[in-house]
This record gives sequence, C-alpha cells and structure tokens, in this order.
Amino acid sequence: MSRFKRAGNVDSLAGFRTPKPEAAVPYGLLKAARKSGQLNLSGRGLTEVPQNVYRLNIDEPAEAQENVAFGGSDRWWEQTNLTKLLLSSNQLIHLSEDIKLLPALTILDLHDNQLSSLPSTLGELQELLQLRLSHNKLSSLPTEVCSLNNLRSLTLQQNLLETVPEKIGELGNLTELDLSNNLLKHLPSSVGRLSALQKVSLCHNKLSSLPDSLGQLANVKLLDCSHNELTDVPVSLAGMLALEQLYLRHNKLRQLPQLPAPSLREVFAGNNRLELLEAEQLSCLSAVTLLELRDNKIRNLPEEIALLLTLTRLDLTNNDISTLPASLSLLPNLKVLLLEGNPLRGIRRELLAKGTGDLLKYLRGRIKEEAEGTAEPTAMTLPSEGLVNTHNIKTLKMLEYGNKQAASVPDEVFDAAVHQAVTSVNFSRNQLTVFPPRLLELRSSLSDINLGFNRLSCCSDICSLQQLTHIDLRNNQLTDLPSEMKNLSKLRCIVLNYNRFSSFPEALYQIVTLETVMLGNNQVGGVDPSRLMQLLSLSTLDLSNNDLLSVPPELGLCTSLRCLSLEGNPFRTPRAAIVAKGTDAVLEYLRSRIPT
Repeated sequence: MSRFKRAGNVDSLAGFRTPKPEAAVPYGLLKAARKSGQLNLSGRGLTEVPQNVYRLNIDEPAEAQENVAFGGSDRWWEQTNLTKLLLSSNQLIHLSEDIKLLPALTILDLHDNQLSSLPSTLGELQELLQLRLSHNKLSSLPTEVCSLNNLRSLTLQQNLLETVPEKIGELGNLTELDLSNNLLKHLPSSVGRLSALQKVSLCHNKLSSLPDSLGQLANVKLLDCSHNELTDVPVSLAGMLALEQLYLRHNKLRQLPQLPAPSLREVFAGNNRLELLEAEQLSCLSAVTLLELRDNKIRNLPEEIALLLTLTRLDLTNNDISTLPASLSLLPNLKVLLLEGNPLRGIRRELLAKGTGDLLKYLRGRIKEEAEGTAEPTAMTLPSEGLVNTHNIKTLKMLEYGNKQAASVPDEVFDAAVHQAVTSVNFSRNQLTVFPPRLLELRSSLSDINLGFNRLSCCSDICSLQQLTHIDLRNNQLTDLPSEMKNLSKLRCIVLNYNRFSSFPEALYQIVTLETVMLGNNQVGGVDPSRLMQLLSLSTLDLSNNDLLSVPPELGLCTSLRCLSLEGNPFRTPRAAIVAKGTDAVLEYLRSRIPT
C-alpha cells in the first residue's frame, strides 16, 4: 500500500474546538483504516480516543486538501466505513458519546482499560456483533446496550458489576455471555429469554441462587457457575438439553444436582459440601465422561456408580471415603481414578500409588472372589474362559485382551464375542504390528477401541468401524492416518500421543464431530487454523511436545477450545509465561496478534 508524507498534522476541526493533548494516532493507520474498515489502536497508552477516530468516516481526509494526483488505489472518496475498532489495553477512562458516529461497527474491543461508565449512545451501534468490555471498572451497564439486536458476544468479566439490566433478555441473538469476576448477587429472570445462548460464564461472583428461567436456555453447551455461594441448583436446569459442560466448583452445594441432561459430558463439582451421592443423581449422568467431586465430604460411593458406562475420569481426591464398591472396576472406559486424601480401609497406600490400572485390577479380583464363592458350576467349560472375561462381554459388552505382550489376538477371544454386540475393545499393551482383522466382525456395534501401546504403523482397517466414537492409538509407530478415516462420522475423541506424526493428520480436519484430539509428543510442525475452525465441537487439542516453530495467531479464533496444550514446543511466542496462564489467556493473546 503506497503512503503519502503529510505536509503537517491537518486537523479538520482545528477552528471549532480548543486543542487538547492526546496521544497521536499515526496518519498511516487512519488512512489504511479508511480502506480496510479496520483500526487497531490496542496498547498505545491512550487516555482518550482521539476525535479524528470518531470522525474517521465523516471528515474529509488530509490528502483531499493536498495538491496531489491520486492513483486508482488511493481515491480517498471511495473509503470504507469502519467496522472493527480495537482499543484494548490502553488507559481509557472515558468513551465519548461520539462513538455513535461509527454506526457500521461490528466489533468494538474496549477490554483492559479504566472505564467506569459507558455512553448511552452505544445503543445506536445496531450493526454490533461483538462488544468486549472485560477488565474495566464498570459498576453498571447502560440499558441502551440491551437494544443491540444483532449482538452475538458480550464479554464483561473482571468489572465491578453489581446488577444486570432486566432488559438484557432483549438480546435475542446473543450466543456468548461472560459476566465472570464481578460482584453480582442475583441475575434477572429475563436471562431465560436469551434463547440463542451457547456459552454462559457466571463464575467468581456472589450468587446465592440461579433463576429458574435458566432452564429455558435449550442451546447452552457450557455453563460456568464456579466460585459463587450457591446452596442448590434449580431442577429446571434439566431443560438445558444441549448442556455439555457444567462447572459448579467452589460453592456451598450439599448434594449433587439431579440433571437428566442427555448431552452432559463433564461435571465439575469440587470444593463444595457434598456428603452423599445418591443413585438417582448418578443415574441421570448417562453420558458423563468426566466427574470431578474432589475436596468435598463424600463418605460413600453407591454401587450404582457402575451405571456411568461412559465415565473416563473420576476425581474423588480429599473426601471421607473409607470403602470402595467393587463395581467401580466394571466401568468399561474408566482411565483415571483419583483417590488421594481419603481414609480408605483395606487398600494399601502403595496400591493407590501404582495408579488406576492396578487399583481397578484389584477391585475386579474382589468381584471374582465373590463370584467364585457363590457361583454354581457350569455344565460346559468354554476354551475361552482362561483368556476372556465372559462376564464383561455379556454384561458390559466389553472385550478385553490387554497387557499380554502378544503379537496377535487369539481366535478364541473373538469367538467369545460372537453375537454379543460388543461396544468396547481393549487390546492395549501388546506387541501388535497389524490391525486385528477380526475386529471388523464387531463393526455394527463397536464404539470404543483402545489399541494403545502396540507397534502399529498402519491402521487402514479401522475406517470400516463406522460406529466408533472413541479411538486410542497412543504409543504406536504411526506417521499418518488413512484418508478414509474422514468417514467416521460419529468420532468424538482420538488419542495419538507418542507416535511419529510430522504434520497434523489431514483426515482429522474433515471429521466435524471431533471434540478431543490428543497429538502430544509427536513431531508435528504446523496446523492449519482455518481448517481447525471448521471443527465446531473441538474443545480439547493437545499439541504439547511437538516441533511447532510458530503458533499461527488465527488459532485464537478457534473459540470452541476449552483446553489447548502447547507447552514443550520450540516456538518463541507466545512466551512461556502466557502459555502457563492457560487456554483462555493463550487464545486472547493469539487474537491480539492477528494482523488488521
């Protein structure tokens, strides 16, 4: 873009107002903004917004007054209306009512300033899609903001808000609302009218209750109410049919809410006052994969814990549990069980220290002992009984042949699974170099497969298992994934840590159902953020300990990510201090680096 030198600082309002000191905005930036419609003034030490910014699309630009012949690309009269104004990380204490002179704005970023109030004329910016106001000193929100009918994202975290306008319910297109880290004691019931909401953050406030109307938010996927003063959760929340992640940490809850939300995957209820877990509460959690109950006062686990067939991680650290039900070992997908800080009887500390696998094995042994004491002898002994747990196959639909260091899986193992509609297979910790071909016999029912800790260099046949939702291929010798894997239309989670990938597997970009991709400890050199953004359900991405020399700023636009692991890569930015702050900080930093 060609640039012209200014003859001087031409101020089109020089004769109409008393000049006052203001941090200058480079002429070139304003000129470029007239063409692009975007102006980034973040981090410039501004204490107020210069008047020529507000009047950018009104006043005649300086070059119009210069005796210069303009080329085709420099015709100032063909300027573009300003649609994106970034003013974050300044020292702004005031926003002028003249903000109304920029009616075409779709993005207004004012986060990380010193604003204690906002002009009512904000309500005139009817094209606004994103309004970022976090990290200011706002004690109230002007009612006029609630008339921004097109607003999609409203972020107000880290302010001093004590109330929210009742009219907030008029923001019918809002998909993201962040009110965290404020001083709110209650929410207006009108929030139940925000029918488009998908992400709601209310953490770090002083809420003692939630409005019943929250249950009307049928599209919310994430609700964060951590660090409040909640003593219970309204039963109406069962109406949040799309809810996938529920954060209730650090409240005053005495019982786990009974929420039959069919999509609920992750529940974080640590640091409360829970004492009892009841069968009714657990039976509701039919799709939960992660249940965090640490730092409570739970005394017992009911046998019904075995109903949580999808559970992969259970955190019971620092409770009052003295005994464990043996049925805990029947959970087919449980990978992590945390029990430190409980007064357990009959389980040696060194057994706990060995980890989840050994503990579950011990509990399964207890079930076996009980069964041997009561079971009637069978008339016929199957040859597979020494190799296969037939109880697990019939009852849990789980086929196990793991930790055998075997080069192949015996036919007897598959024979025992015939006509049993097996849904889960664990052949991990063997010496398999090829995909067991008889796994294809289970294609109509198999949803979860674990082939980790083997020696596989190819897994083409896995593409025929169309029902798969979880794949674990960690610690193998894979360098790529077959392109046909894009046809696994139900796949939600794939674990590929400790393989030999040098690039992000092409097939994964095309599996739109993916929620979790684990690629740590490979040699991945880059990712394509524009294609990752198309994975709208992706919430966890592990790229730790790879060969990333740079992190593309556009990765910050992957707003569905809740957990992004980048540590252990050779890139220089973002710095380690930012990476250590966690996913939100990294994504915010990356967004700030996107060229405008």
